[in-house]
Amino acid sequence: MMPVYSMTGYASAQHSTATSASESEPKNQPITQLGLEIRSVNSRFLDLTFRLPEDLRQFEPALRELLGAKLKRGKIEVRASVETTSASNIPDPTPKLLQRLNAAQDSIRAWLPNANPLSVADVIRLAAAEQGSQRDWSADVMPLAEKTLKELLTARQREGARLATMLLSHITQLRTLAEQAGPLVPKLVEQQRIRFMERWKEAMALTDGATLPEAAQDRALTEATAFAIRIDVAEEITRVNSHLDELERLIKKGGEIGKRLDFLIQELHREANTMGSKSAALELTHISVDMKVLIEQMREQVQNLE
Repeated sequence: MMPVYSMTGYASAQHSTATSASESEPKNQPITQLGLEIRSVNSRFLDLTFRLPEDLRQFEPALRELLGAKLKRGKIEVRASVETTSASNIPDPTPKLLQRLNAAQDSIRAWLPNANPLSVADVIRLAAAEQGSQRDWSADVMPLAEKTLKELLTARQREGARLATMLLSHITQLRTLAEQAGPLVPKLVEQQRIRFMERWKEAMALTDGATLPEAAQDRALTEATAFAIRIDVAEEITRVNSHLDELERLIKKGGEIGKRLDFLIQELHREANTMGSKSAALELTHISVDMKVLIEQMREQVQNLE
């Protein structure tokens, strides 16, 4: 038995350079934190979207391959962020950076005299960006992505197990409704046969015996038989039970079952509609409506399964 996975899930993880800093590194060494989050919702196919900062853009092909190997369906959004600070929360701009910024400012103001000069806050922000861009993330991004993906799969499996339990509960309720519908048909047929016979007896009394009793009785029985054929839902009930058996088997088997379950749900809905159209009694109408409500709930749940 394999687990059932939902396509809905969320996971996030962070990695900080402070956790791997050696004792020989200066205490005021900038601290850079890499953040990664993966969001997943339902989709007919696998749809991967990446929101990566420029420093991490090179890792998109590897991330796409990693996720594609583990996820089969769903709209997946991957977001990454890089934030750099120093131990004192203020990065230390290097003389080289200050020289470049001063030269750039002079050049810009030569052409745009009204341009605002760089502020201290601007310099600190640019220093933090420079320190973050100098780091090589090759040893950090993929391990962090694997950890986040593992957490996402756990979340999707947990949600999938919850949906599977709900689906099995709905299957049990549908079986009960099908069992209730079965005995109603013979009872309705017998009631209608009696009703036809009474009508033909009344018609015979009005014609003073002009119509032969045997012919009247045969006609009544023929009408009753045609009525029985019209309202017979035995085949629909059999197919409903067959679909429910297959649904239960697939759910307990697990794996990538979402598309097959969705097809079976459509077939179930068709049978419930047919039962409703054949209904000749309020009881059958109520059963058909109750079935369609349960089936619609199952459809929404199945559309979230991988």
